[in-house]
Amino acid sequence: MKFVFKTNSSFAPTLSRLTLGVVMFPHGAQKALGLFGGYGFHGTMNWFTQQLHIPAVFAVLAIAAEFLGSLGLIIGFLSRIAAFGITVVMVVAVITVHATNGFFMNWFGNQKGEGFEFHLLAICLAAIVVIYGAGNLSLDAWLARKTSE
Repeated sequence: MKFVFKTNSSFAPTLSRLTLGVVMFPHGAQKALGLFGGYGFHGTMNWFTQQLHIPAVFAVLAIAAEFLGSLGLIIGFLSRIAAFGITVVMVVAVITVHATNGFFMNWFGNQKGEGFEFHLLAICLAAIVVIYGAGNLSLDAWLARKTSE
């Protein structure tokens, strides 16, 4: 259990964790709460299960990974688990939806859909957190210090 909270003392994991958490929060809030023009939990569940044919249990896990995972990353709690969950969501999104659209995002509206460059950046930020932990400015670091006393 100590590995979950253990972290590197450099600032890089903190910066990676906060960046990923802040960037993923609006995406998770769209899916879970319907904020920022999203469909909310029920709409997202319908889209995942009906359009993408994702089993309901995995759809719920994806919504939770983006929403609760982003909150966990922002406060630095269970950061490795949160980052791993977001990594899985991003990999599945690339494989099931975005790979066929190529690398680039659809900045000018002249592609069929969005590419996977955003997902690749999110995966790499998450990898830093999974490998090095949440950084010193986190609840994980505080818990690691408390459990080692």
